[in-house]
Amino acid sequence: MATFLYKLGRLAFRRRHFVALMWVALLTLAGVGATSAPPAGTTSFSIPGTEAQKAFDLLEERFPGTSADGATARVVFKAPSGEKMTDAGHKATVERTVADLADGSEVASVADPYTGNAVSKDGTIAYASVKYDVSGMELEDSTKDALEDAAQQARDAGLTVEVGGDALQAVPHTGATEVIGIAVAAVVLVITFGSLVAAGLPLLTALIGVGIGVSSITALASALELGSTTSILAMMIGLAVGIDYALFIVSRYRAELAEGREHEEAAGRAVGTAGSAVVFAGLTVVIALVGLAVVNIPMLTKMGIAAAGTVAIAVLIALTMVPALLGYAGRRVKPTGAKSKLLGGGRGGKKAGEKTDTKAGEKADGKPAKANLGTRWASFVVRRPLAVLLLGVIGLGAAAIPAASLELGLPDDGSQPTSTTQRRAYDLLSEGFGPGFNGPLMVVVDAKGSDAPKQVFTDVSDEIKDLEDVVAVAPPAPNKGGDTATITVIPDSKPSSVQTEDLVHAIRDAGGDIEADTGAETLVTGSTAMNIDVSQKLNDALVPYLVLVVGLAFLLLIVVFRSILVPLKAALGFLLSVMAALGAVVAVFQWGWLSGLMGVEETGPVMSMMPIFMVGVVFGLAMDYEVFLVTRMREAYVHGEKPNQAVVTGFKHGARVVTAAAVIMMAVFAGFIGSSESMVKMIGFGLAIAVFFDAFVVRMAIVPAVLALLGRKAWWLPKWLDRALPNVDVEGEGLRTAEERGSGPDEDRELVRT
Repeated sequence: MATFLYKLGRLAFRRRHFVALMWVALLTLAGVGATSAPPAGTTSFSIPGTEAQKAFDLLEERFPGTSADGATARVVFKAPSGEKMTDAGHKATVERTVADLADGSEVASVADPYTGNAVSKDGTIAYASVKYDVSGMELEDSTKDALEDAAQQARDAGLTVEVGGDALQAVPHTGATEVIGIAVAAVVLVITFGSLVAAGLPLLTALIGVGIGVSSITALASALELGSTTSILAMMIGLAVGIDYALFIVSRYRAELAEGREHEEAAGRAVGTAGSAVVFAGLTVVIALVGLAVVNIPMLTKMGIAAAGTVAIAVLIALTMVPALLGYAGRRVKPTGAKSKLLGGGRGGKKAGEKTDTKAGEKADGKPAKANLGTRWASFVVRRPLAVLLLGVIGLGAAAIPAASLELGLPDDGSQPTSTTQRRAYDLLSEGFGPGFNGPLMVVVDAKGSDAPKQVFTDVSDEIKDLEDVVAVAPPAPNKGGDTATITVIPDSKPSSVQTEDLVHAIRDAGGDIEADTGAETLVTGSTAMNIDVSQKLNDALVPYLVLVVGLAFLLLIVVFRSILVPLKAALGFLLSVMAALGAVVAVFQWGWLSGLMGVEETGPVMSMMPIFMVGVVFGLAMDYEVFLVTRMREAYVHGEKPNQAVVTGFKHGARVVTAAAVIMMAVFAGFIGSSESMVKMIGFGLAIAVFFDAFVVRMAIVPAVLALLGRKAWWLPKWLDRALPNVDVEGEGLRTAEERGSGPDEDRELVRT
C-alpha cells in the first residue's frame, strides 16, 4: 500500500492542476445540487420491530385519512390572576382564536376547549388542540405565522398564551461557537507548523471536503428523508477528521523536506507513510459509523452512513488534494524546524534537496539537540510505566463513576430552554392538568378476531383504570369498521419518569392477559411509548454493535500493527475513555454540573442514542490517534530500535502533531455545544471530552506505559498468522528498500508513468 500511495502522492503533486480542478468541480456540482434540491421534509423516525411502531402502522391502516404523522399544536391559555377561563370575555377570546385557527388551508381539525373537556379543574388553564395535514417541517411559513398571530391576538386580549407541539419546530442552528472552533483550529495549526501557508492547507482541504459532503447530503435530503441533524453531525465529524488527516500528511511532508528530499519526492513519501495511516484510521471511523446500521433504526443508520461518506471524502482529499496544494505552495511550506519569514525565519535555512552532515539528534555545531516535550514525556513514562498506568486508569475510572447513574430518554418540550414558547406551554399544561398530561399514552386495541369488539374495548379500558399511576382514561374511540379502537391514557408522572415507563409495561402485560382470553391484541404507542421502545432497542443493540465494530477494527489493526497485544490494548483503552466520557455527559446533562457554562438550561435523561452513537464515533476517532502514534513506534521498532527507544522515537516524531490534532478536534466538537438542538449540543460535548480523555490520557499516557511494560512482547505475532496476513506496509518499509536500492526521483517518476 505504501508504494501505491507514494506513486499517488507524486502523481497528485505533479498533476496538481487536474487534481485541484477535479475537486473544485465536485464541490461546484454538489453545491448546485444542494441549491436546486427541494427542501427536506421531516425525518422519518420509524422503529422497526417495536410495539409502538406496530401500533402506529395499525393506526395508519385502520384509521385512514387521520394524518397520523401530521404536525400538532397545543395552544394553551391561562387566565389572569383571580379570573377563570370560563368567564364570558375569556371564553369569547378563545372561541375567536379557535375560529381563526380553523381557517388555515393546512389545518385538519381544531378542538374547542369548552366542548372537548380541555379546561383545568380550577378553571384557570385551557388548551385548544390543532391538527395539521402535513408534518411540522413541511408546514408553510404562512401557516406558522397564522398560528403565532392567533396566539398573539389572544395575548393582546389579556390572556397568557403559549404554543406547544411540533408545529413551530425550527431547523436547528449551531451558533457562533462553531466558527470559534474553526478559529481555534487555525491558531493551533499556525503554532504547530510555524507557517501560515502550511497551517492554511489542512483548513482549506477540510472545508472543501465538508462542503462536498454536506452539500451532497442537502441535495439528497428530500429523496432519502435526511433530517437537518444529519448534515450537522456530518459537518462536525468531517471537519474534525478532515483537518487531522491533512495535518498528519503536511507534517510528514515537512519532516521529509528536513531530511533533504526534493518537494515531489517528499510529497510522495508523506502520502506513502502518513497516508497509509490515514487510510486505516479512516477505515476504522467508517466501520464504526456504518456499523450503526445493526441497531436497525433508520434515522440512526442514515446519520451514520452520511457521516461515514464525509469521512471517506476527507480521506480521499488528504491523499490527493493535499499533495496537489503542496505543489502549489512550493518553498512556502518550510521543512520541520524552519520558520517562515513572518514568524522570524531567515533565508539561511536548509533548502529541499540539500543533505545534512549532522547526525540525528545533533545541532549544526555538533552539540546534542534539546529534546522536545514529547521525547521528554515518553522518556519519563518508560522509566515509570507502572505509576503512569495506574494513575491514568484510576483517573478515568473516577470520571466514569457517574455513568453508573445513566438514565436514557428522548427529548420533548420539557427539555427545551425556558425561553421558548414550547417549554412554557409544557409547564402550563403540567400546572393545569398534571405532569403526565404532556406524555399521554395511546392504547390501540385490535379486536378484529373477537366476537364482541365493544365488550373487549370496555374490558381493556376498565383494566387500565385499575392500574397504578393512571390519572384518567378516555372512553374507547372505535374506527368506522368497529374492529379497532384507541384509548387515551393520562399517566400521573411526567413522560420521562421511571413510573411512566413502568405503567407502559403494566398496560402491555394486562393486554397480554386479555389477548389470551379474547384473541384481541392490545398495543401501546404515542411519543412516550416510542421513546421507551427506542431506549430498550438501543440498549439491546449495544453489545452486538460493540462486538461487530470492535471485532472488525481489531482485525484491521492486527493487519496494520502485525501484533495481537497492541490492538487489544487499543480496544481496552477505548472502553476506558468512552466510559469516562459518558460519565462526564451524565454529570453535566443529567446531574447539572457546570450546566450553566455549557448552556444547559434543563437537566434530564441522557438522549437514548447518545451511548451507542458515542461508542461508534469515539471508537473510530480513538483508533485515529492509535494508528498515527503507534505506527511511528512500529516504524522505529522494525528499523532496529529497542522497544523502549521505539516508544520514545514515536513520541519524538508524533506527539506534537497528535497533540495538535486532538486540540483541533476538541475545538471543532466543542464548537457545536452552542447548537440549539439538544442532541447536537450533547454529542458535541461528549465527543470533545472523549477526545480529551482518549488522546491525552489513553494514547499519551496509558499506551506508552503498557508498551514499556510489555517490551518486545507487545509486537509478538504467531508465525502462522504472520504468514497469513497481507503485508500492507504502513511503515513505508518498501519505500526505504527502494531508496536503499538507489532508485532516485527520476527512476520513481518513471515507475509512476508506467
